Amino acid sequence: MPPMRYLSTFETAEHIRVSTSWLAKSRLSGDGPPFIKAGRTVLYDLNDVDRWMLDRKRTSTSDTASAA
Repeated sequence: MPPMRYLSTFETAEHIRVSTSWLAKSRLSGDGPPFIKAGRTVLYDLNDVDRWMLDRKRTSTSDTASAA
């Protein structure tokens, strides 16, 4: 397994091409990638973010089922 790399909210937003606001809202709703909360700091494990993205890969706009 590759070494863990933790990203800030800003870095994660850039990586998956969404806004930091979207990430903040997704943390409340539970729709976003898994995150780590250490005090006031929010971090994202790059491996978890990439896995979360792969789980959302679709072949059609009508495809709602996850590949897993």
